[in-house]
Amino acid sequence: MEILIAARQVRKTVMAPDGSELPILTGVDIAVKSHEALALLGASGSGKSTLLGLLAALDLPSGGEIELLGTPTGDLNEDQRARLRLGKVGFVFQSFQLIPGMTALENVALPMKLAGHRNYMAQARKLLADVGLAKRMQHHARQLSGGEQQRVALARAFAGDPRLLFADEPTGNLDEATGRQVMDLMFDLRDRCGTALLLVTHDQALAQRCDRICHLEGGRIREASS
Repeated sequence: MEILIAARQVRKTVMAPDGSELPILTGVDIAVKSHEALALLGASGSGKSTLLGLLAALDLPSGGEIELLGTPTGDLNEDQRARLRLGKVGFVFQSFQLIPGMTALENVALPMKLAGHRNYMAQARKLLADVGLAKRMQHHARQLSGGEQQRVALARAFAGDPRLLFADEPTGNLDEATGRQVMDLMFDLRDRCGTALLLVTHDQALAQRCDRICHLEGGRIREASS
């Protein structure tokens, strides 16, 4: 299988309020292969979201090397990293991050339009139908429940059949039943699209559905289990 993410000895240090350096990640090695689902677990404050942002090239590490989709990200500027992700990488966040002034349909269509996909509106309609929102396409985010908003976010994340999807606590703001529905949809879309998943989560049920589980502790990957 192709390696979509390769991280070697990744470090991240931030400045503490007193001006001292605070290490968040101290030497992370991790790889994600095509089509696999990997769960990243760890205590609150362990650096999971920080690591996800680095692996997705949303931020740059303080040290070490990261390759995303075969491209080293360390020497790329912000615009170059955005172009690398465009149409190939999707995101799902705990807070949904829909554009309030747009309908569900427009939220899903936008990334495909930006990536230059043809027939992006028809594709957006199909994705929303796939996640059970065929009758809610013209509703704005404020008119949707939390579970519906997360389904829109899922449809948007899978727009254009990305090779890789990053999800940061995708069920964190949902009740158990709604979270289970979102999990089912995520893995169903993954199976149909062949998209690799990297999930940051506290949800053990979600983690157990993944192919591999990695634990982040003390700034390092402590162990990985099948």
